[in-house]
Amino acid sequence: MKELLEQLTKLHGPCGHEQPVSTWVRDTVKPLTDEVKVDPLGNVIATKKGTKPGPTIIMTAHMDEIGFMVKKIEANGLLRFEKLGGNDDRFLLTQKVQVRTRTGLLTGVIGSISAHYAKFDDMAKVRNHRQLYIDIGAKDKQTAREMGVEVGCPITWYPSLDYLGNESTGRFVGKGFDDRAGCAVLIQVLQELKKEDFAGDLTAIFTVQEEVGLRGAQVAARNVDADVAIAIDTTAVSDTPEEMMDNSLAIGCGTGIKVLDFSLISHPAVKEHLTNLAVEKKIPYQMEVFPGIGTDGGAMSLANKGIPTGVLSIASRYAHSPVEVIDMGDLVATKDLLKEFVLSIGEDTAFAFI
Repeated sequence: MKELLEQLTKLHGPCGHEQPVSTWVRDTVKPLTDEVKVDPLGNVIATKKGTKPGPTIIMTAHMDEIGFMVKKIEANGLLRFEKLGGNDDRFLLTQKVQVRTRTGLLTGVIGSISAHYAKFDDMAKVRNHRQLYIDIGAKDKQTAREMGVEVGCPITWYPSLDYLGNESTGRFVGKGFDDRAGCAVLIQVLQELKKEDFAGDLTAIFTVQEEVGLRGAQVAARNVDADVAIAIDTTAVSDTPEEMMDNSLAIGCGTGIKVLDFSLISHPAVKEHLTNLAVEKKIPYQMEVFPGIGTDGGAMSLANKGIPTGVLSIASRYAHSPVEVIDMGDLVATKDLLKEFVLSIGEDTAFAFI
């Protein structure tokens, strides 16, 4: 799955500007499914029919990543920017970014004062992103325009994917794992199901604009009459030493089976089914109760007449930064449990509330 993750995280696709990701995902899943379409918002919806009758299953992950957008070009060629999604201003200074223009990609740096000026500054101050700027090397406004920059150009962190430490750790550091890691899980499951029999219809939905309010999922879910849905996303762990951490969710301890977040109280029957499968198949898992996050599962659960929904979470450190960290063991456990869930569904499987 490392190759999938590497290919996906290289792609430039912040909220509302996911075209490179939508195109790549569409082309990648086309030979793995029976039908693929891209809806007007950019969601990729791929359907694979099972070998026998059964329920309709949704599995979903979001393609967008947090990013920025050019708001203004200053006279000296520096770029002012606005956020796309939940960026923390404390992460921004001196980070490399990539600006996408009509003609190509530009490397930039979010500027800051030199360390030599720090003694003249308020060391406790965190500047708002609207006070910051991106330097792309342009000497003036005209040069920036000649390089292809215009108001509205999307921006992401500069892409990278490396082993954290070395290969022995099994952990990766890079940008965009939220939620290209979930997209990799969906694609890997589709690849492995080519040789498997399963019941019903499987719809893989790769959504847009999750980071700005689950917008893509709200649209996509309304157009699928599903019996159950599983969302795959990363989640923030609590296993580092900061004072608010409670060590209730840790990297390297298996897939997270969602109990509750701010967007969803997981359907009890779906949650129980996932937990029983994890125990039966000896797949490492941990239960997740974290009200500080939301996923496309929340939108799925509210679609149409209500879809019984669960979420599998990939534990992540340093979320929404250019140096997110995930563990390959957690990624594989998430893939394995999702696959086992699909294979466990029979013609008469139902997820009743009572």
